[in-house]
Amino acid sequence: MAKNEKSTIVITGASSGIGRALAMELARRGHSLGLTARRLALLEKLRDELHAAYGAGLRVELAALDVCQVPSVGPALQDLFNRLGGVDSIVVNAGANDVTRVGGADLDKELNLIQTNLAGAIATINAAAAHFLSRGKGHIVGISSLAALQPISGQAAYCASKAGFAMYLDSTRVELRRKGIAVTNILPGYITTEIVKGVDISKLPFAVSSEQAAREMARLIEKRVRSGVVPAFPWKLLRPFFGHLPERFARH
Repeated sequence: MAKNEKSTIVITGASSGIGRALAMELARRGHSLGLTARRLALLEKLRDELHAAYGAGLRVELAALDVCQVPSVGPALQDLFNRLGGVDSIVVNAGANDVTRVGGADLDKELNLIQTNLAGAIATINAAAAHFLSRGKGHIVGISSLAALQPISGQAAYCASKAGFAMYLDSTRVELRRKGIAVTNILPGYITTEIVKGVDISKLPFAVSSEQAAREMARLIEKRVRSGVVPAFPWKLLRPFFGHLPERFARH
């Protein structure tokens, strides 16, 4: 994407957290938006805030979408793409996290994480890729996690889902690179959202606000980088060590 070029971007999981902050930041930069989430009322509230902040002329289309309902993902996104008149980029952001314990009573929670973060993400990427292939160009952005690189106690299913997602993104890049489709893998560190109930992320090391994270992510998206960590400092420096840290440093 050329500097200052305006485009049409779809964000999944846009009703809260990173997705919401990213919608605000991309709108500030002048991009047209397609926003999806399970809770349509929150999307409608966000659309009103976007119009109040950046003008009623800002293009914002909404779609209720639960990525866990995999068969509905493709049709819902295709309808949204059509209403937008074509899409340049999609940010595959919808996801979930939870503290889970292996061998306890958390299997259902673990499988839900896999369904949301991996199966739902794969369905989203497939729908977007089909659209981009028909246009001969496009950009797939995945919001993965540094947890894709480092095993963490109490996060086995989450780490597995994000590692699988990251590998799917990288493989998609290899497969579609000659089709005019770029793929970006963004790996956030600790972002102060309410994604994990009962965990105060703001007290974790190097945590940043969702607004700061969104600003950094927007720059990575506009540059169409292959991969990036957010916040860049200090995780860019520490990234080579992930996956090699002593296990005692990965307890939750």
